[in-house]
Amino acid sequence: MKKQLIAATVISAILFSHTSWAVVAEPQKAREHTEELVGLSSGILLGAVIAGPVGAIIGAFTGTIIGKTVGDEAEIADKNQQLVKQKHTLVAQQQQLIAMDLQQQELVQVSEKYYELQTNLAELNANQQRTLNELTIGMNVQFKTGSSQIEPLFKQQLDNVAYMMTLSPELTIDLTGYADRRGDDQYNQALSEQRLAEVIQYLVLQGIDRQRLQGRAYGATSPLHTEQNIENDFFDRRVTLTLMSPAAQLAAN
Repeated sequence: MKKQLIAATVISAILFSHTSWAVVAEPQKAREHTEELVGLSSGILLGAVIAGPVGAIIGAFTGTIIGKTVGDEAEIADKNQQLVKQKHTLVAQQQQLIAMDLQQQELVQVSEKYYELQTNLAELNANQQRTLNELTIGMNVQFKTGSSQIEPLFKQQLDNVAYMMTLSPELTIDLTGYADRRGDDQYNQALSEQRLAEVIQYLVLQGIDRQRLQGRAYGATSPLHTEQNIENDFFDRRVTLTLMSPAAQLAAN
């Protein structure tokens, strides 16, 4: 029994001495040999106890295999942990990419919606301007000679203007009053001012804020035609109304 233990001790000492030199020479491989030494030493002792020197040698080889297996399992477990961490990292990155993709899709949808709204707004503004232009054409309240009284036909036209103003609170009206060339300049100026005042008063009675009505009278200074006759005088006795949008007001100013 003593011989067996002595043999085991000698073999172990030789192996540990060899391994210690290897650890000093190659530190990076130290971990790989540690598990083998554990199995090797255990195998030597076990083999020596059971079967003597020969058993020690067989036990050494067997222990080496066992120790290496233990080391391999530890390395595999370590690699598995690394793979799990990498998997978690990849999953987190994938989730971030999905979130970024969703945000990009939302931005695209918002941009498309904004463009659609801008297009619709531009179309509405264009339609409104066409309507204003159509209403401006022929928006003249005509008067009889020497009169500032609004005739029923033109009252209906002013009612339509008041309704348009109610639907579009941003609109204002620019009014200009005129007279024909009969009579002197002072009389014609006063008559054009009275006609202008009558039209403004009528619109105010229809609910239009006075601040939205701007006007000026010009007397007989702006006839529509160079030649003076009965027909041309009729068209010169007028108050002209021009609907103004905010953009048109800025341009006029």
